[in-house]
Amino acid sequence: MAMSVGSGGSGGGRGRRGRGGRAAMSEINVTPFVDVMLVLLIIFMVTAPMLAAGVPVDLPDSKAHPLDQEQDQITVSIDAQGALFLDDEQLAPGELTDRLAGLERGAKPPLVTLRADRVLDWGRVAAVMGELNAAGFKSISLVTNSSSAPQ
Repeated sequence: MAMSVGSGGSGGGRGRRGRGGRAAMSEINVTPFVDVMLVLLIIFMVTAPMLAAGVPVDLPDSKAHPLDQEQDQITVSIDAQGALFLDDEQLAPGELTDRLAGLERGAKPPLVTLRADRVLDWGRVAAVMGELNAAGFKSISLVTNSSSAPQ
């Protein structure tokens, strides 16, 4: 039987390095990176719809199909107390028509979406629609929650 001759204590040529006994890994472990990215993706998917509207409005339910989002879009919101908002900015009473007249318009007027709280009187919503019409916006989209449950 032959015995390999090596320096004392090196383990007989097994390839150990230093005291730890393990060779350095030359590969990068990407599993934790992928896990973190998937968690972030899920978080952003859940929170993105909540960032769409800054004014908290309890919308009524509807079975209507959702419209596509457009770049040139004006959002008018009416909260439960009847306060009026243009995008995220609160307006004083009677200020809506003046603010809409000051908006830049191209060849095609921007899409107007009206978000109104479900507890509002229909007369208040109709009055805001009349102001929008007087400002030259003839096409107004009413925003609701999509509901697939039968009523």
